[in-house]
Amino acid sequence: MSSLVLKIKNVSKQYRLGELGTGTFSHDLKRWWYKFKGKEDPYLTIGIENDRTKQGGEYVWALKDINFEVNNGEVLGIIGRNGAGKSTLLKVLAEITSPSKGDILIKGKIAALLEIGTGFHPELTGRENIYLNGAILGMTKSEVDENFNEIVDFSGCQKYIDTPVKRYSSGMLVRLGFSVAAHLNTDILIVDEVLAVGDLEFQKKCIGKIQDVSKDGRTVLFVSHNMASISNLCSRCLVIDNGNVIFNGDVDKAIDHYYKNINTEIQRVQLNDRKDRKGIGQVKFKSLEIINSDDSSINCGDCLRIKAKIKNFTDNNIRIYPSIIIHDSKGLRLLALSALLLNKSFDIEGMSEKEIIWEWNKCFLTPDDYYCDLYMVGGEMNRDIQDQVQHGFYFKVNSGDFFKTGIINENLDKVCAEFSIN
Repeated sequence: MSSLVLKIKNVSKQYRLGELGTGTFSHDLKRWWYKFKGKEDPYLTIGIENDRTKQGGEYVWALKDINFEVNNGEVLGIIGRNGAGKSTLLKVLAEITSPSKGDILIKGKIAALLEIGTGFHPELTGRENIYLNGAILGMTKSEVDENFNEIVDFSGCQKYIDTPVKRYSSGMLVRLGFSVAAHLNTDILIVDEVLAVGDLEFQKKCIGKIQDVSKDGRTVLFVSHNMASISNLCSRCLVIDNGNVIFNGDVDKAIDHYYKNINTEIQRVQLNDRKDRKGIGQVKFKSLEIINSDDSSINCGDCLRIKAKIKNFTDNNIRIYPSIIIHDSKGLRLLALSALLLNKSFDIEGMSEKEIIWEWNKCFLTPDDYYCDLYMVGGEMNRDIQDQVQHGFYFKVNSGDFFKTGIINENLDKVCAEFSIN
């Protein structure tokens, strides 16, 4: 029978923008006195100035009144857009930072893999860091000895185990960090998106290990943008947005809720105004649209024509390679419409705009909602990441007569493909 191992009650985390402290010695002293008496911080005022969705104001709430419970042996998925508050929540649970308000009840020991190299001392070897992490988690040397060989074998770092970890690559650090967290005797394992750094083979090993950990009765909190992994691993899922839990329940329903929220945001915020983009920004995507449809939807088998407006914000001529990465409603990456893969470049003059059209003569995607990540490289050596926008474009595919036989493909899965039968 399931037993409660983690309870989060009205947890909030507030950060003050700008410099630390309250601004005056008397206010700092008053804050310390309230904390000493076990009272709430007198300067934690909730109001419109604390709205994380608006600019301005002195404070920002990374988390606001979070409530949920986790049972023993449960794999809880946590999803949300970049900046939603997922990593802050995990840091609070791992006691890396303390909550501004609320209570956290934890039964057992927690191991967390939140960032590359978390908990590792760069001057110590891999071997020494394994024992250091074990000591931090409250393990005795003999307990770490029992798991040492398995940790090293799983990480694949046998050759470098006596080398200082400051010489490890980011992938090696993640491999060793996950191996330590997963194999030591902890009750709750927290895993953030850092697994994306590892190669595909190691990601498969991690997923298998998480499943084994759950079967052993240990609890896992798993954050990922890979909805296929969330769907396969998790028994329940939270959706977080703007520091709030906006859904808690069935995994498939959570994923649907997540993408509906993304679709609403795509419609609300124009691509040109998106602030959560990456890249050096010399050249950016301004807008995307399907030019052979009035409502961002097509039928299976139709021609798909996507037009992008791209702007150069410098005075220099820049050669670019734009790409569109298409994902289905479960987050599974299906294909890339990539100029880079075709080795087809476009020159854009300084301080000018350019229109580029992708044309797919016969779209084989079956009925579903599709989300596109936008990616563009260019500039020096033609390899600088100029612009990268997650979920920058949305379109819908409806049922259609793909083979022109009068039969509508309503129940086919994922894709259709042209073929012949001899």
